[in-house]
Amino acid sequence: MVSKTPKPQTATGAQESAGGPRVLKKYPNRRLYDTQTSSYITIADVKRMVMAGEDFEVRDAKTHEDLTRSILLQIILEEEAGGVPMFSTPMLAQLIRFYGHAMQGMMGSFLEKNLSAFVELQSQMAGAGKSIFDPAAYSPEAWAKLFQAPAPGMPGFMNAYVEQSKAALAQMQEQFQKASQGIFPGMPGFPPKP
Repeated sequence: MVSKTPKPQTATGAQESAGGPRVLKKYPNRRLYDTQTSSYITIADVKRMVMAGEDFEVRDAKTHEDLTRSILLQIILEEEAGGVPMFSTPMLAQLIRFYGHAMQGMMGSFLEKNLSAFVELQSQMAGAGKSIFDPAAYSPEAWAKLFQAPAPGMPGFMNAYVEQSKAALAQMQEQFQKASQGIFPGMPGFPPKP
């Protein structure tokens, strides 16, 4: 959601939204203001924007600091507290352990690639099921049953996901090895830099 290319600045330092992502301003009173609709919105409105795939960014109204990640994390926290959690306690503990670790940057990239592969798999499964089932009939329970099915029952779908996951892990290991070569030159197990 965060724009990767800088946008032109206006005289006040705010970014112009023409052609760029939708800009939401966060005020000190914790209210969010949608510059596109010229109205105040709630976190639930922001969640709807995420679900609809809208491109937006959240900026501090005074400092223009990018607060998009903070708002997205707030949505995740509310979802985790309000329903069936997606993240188990051990999984969250493992994620926390990666902060400050040498693998922190690579782990973020690995998780992002893995999630993208999973979304692609989900899209393929929904596309394949259109000829058999009504797509509106997909529910969390139906997806859960599908993933609990024995592996031979869905080789085409899962094999693609597993292969993409393996490729992302191999790439992460290669990056780690290259980084280690610079830190430990000539040490056994770390071939010298080419």
